[in-house]
Amino acid sequence: MDTLKDLYVDQLQDLWSANKQAKKITEKLCDAATDKDLCSMLQRSQTRIQEHNKRLEKIITNYDASPDDEHCKGMEGLVKEAKKHALEEDFSDDAVRDAQIIAQEQRITHYGIAAYGTCCALAEQLGFDNDARILRADLEDVKKGDSVLSKIALQSVNKRAA
Repeated sequence: MDTLKDLYVDQLQDLWSANKQAKKITEKLCDAATDKDLCSMLQRSQTRIQEHNKRLEKIITNYDASPDDEHCKGMEGLVKEAKKHALEEDFSDDAVRDAQIIAQEQRITHYGIAAYGTCCALAEQLGFDNDARILRADLEDVKKGDSVLSKIALQSVNKRAA
């Protein structure tokens, strides 16, 4: 890795991999969730992640790189944690499981916020204004998803779990 552009492409590939993994675990978390609003939100998240990755793939290939050239170990760890704590754990209360699903999904979402923020900053520094615009829009979308998760937790799931 010799240039900031090399780092940028590497970070884009890492983010693409993270999103790919996040989509798969979000689907499983959605299947396990019982709260109607949470299920609906997780379904929308899967669609948004897929749309984000289509845009990321386009950006990456514009630099003669392949999205598949990187595997995000950070997201791999978050996925393992989500499986262990939200899917494999025994719960006697569905609301408590839903609260755990939100906790795990927010950890995954916060990783995405950090990764998108990094890619935006690099794109801006490199003068890749179109990339920065696309990445910033996706970053804002991920932040909105995080806000929706918090709202669901605070307004219904955590109250039922308590």
